[in-house]
Amino acid sequence: MRSVLILVGVAIAGAVVVGLLRSLRSDRRGGLDPFTVGEPWRQFVQGATRSGTKLHQTIDAAAPGPLRNRMESIAGRLDDGLEETWTIARRGDQIDDTIRRLDPTALRSKLATLEARAAASSTPDIDAAVTSVQDQLESVRRLELESKKTADRLRLTQTRLDELVSRAAEVAVGAGDTDLYEHDVDDLVIELEALRQAVDETNRP
Repeated sequence: MRSVLILVGVAIAGAVVVGLLRSLRSDRRGGLDPFTVGEPWRQFVQGATRSGTKLHQTIDAAAPGPLRNRMESIAGRLDDGLEETWTIARRGDQIDDTIRRLDPTALRSKLATLEARAAASSTPDIDAAVTSVQDQLESVRRLELESKKTADRLRLTQTRLDELVSRAAEVAVGAGDTDLYEHDVDDLVIELEALRQAVDETNRP
């Protein structure tokens, strides 16, 4: 009877630990709300979140031991990458919002009107206005290029993240190279950190 109670106690303790770990992971990712950003950023956040959930499910299903502990540590590093993805997506959404506020369609219409007036009767004021609108449109062009470049890079990192999640099943059971896996995870997170820094520079006044 005593041995049964001990086993029950161990099982309960294990369940509590697992619950706490899952709670901590949930709290860590709790600020991620893909529906607060527009497309294409929303799909990147949703994809990264699904990949992160699948990874933790794979590790949770692995047998307890040093390998699983190491995989949990590596997964924590990938969680850092998930946070970076979320930050990048928000920055990208802010860039798109700035483009919308600048209203390139209205600017192009305004430029056409000003250029027509300048062609009919050029004055310093009209010429200055033409230059001003042209500068605004150039700012829009740069922002649009940055938005596209950021989205393309996030799309690529999502593909790499999916590949890492697939490999996790092999590594978690000792059928893959753990050192190489950890190295590849670090590479991806470093790339995401660099992308986030680059997008931060774009958003900086």
